[in-house]
Amino acid sequence: MTQPEITKAQLIETLTLWDQKKIDNAQLQDWMVTHFDPPETLIGEAEPELVQEAMHIIMNEYELAKLDKFKQEGYQYAMQLLQCTEENFEQLRHQFIHRGFAD
Repeated sequence: MTQPEITKAQLIETLTLWDQKKIDNAQLQDWMVTHFDPPETLIGEAEPELVQEAMHIIMNEYELAKLDKFKQEGYQYAMQLLQCTEENFEQLRHQFIHRGFAD
């Protein structure tokens, strides 16, 4: 039996639906909970390790944050984080976590 997997493209597609207001904060969070929580789900297995880590960070933050803390700018920060390199990973991670959500 193959393990379920979330690809980078699936994550981008879901975030884009949210950015385009085709799904709301609750639906975005529900998708994250449904796809990130199961321990058997593989996250970005075909991606480099840094992108896998970025996917984990993005999914975890949207899974745990209060719905009224989501900021629309979070989409751009998430997209930048998914394109990270070793040189800018920490900076992009910080921007996503601290600027993508209201305090």
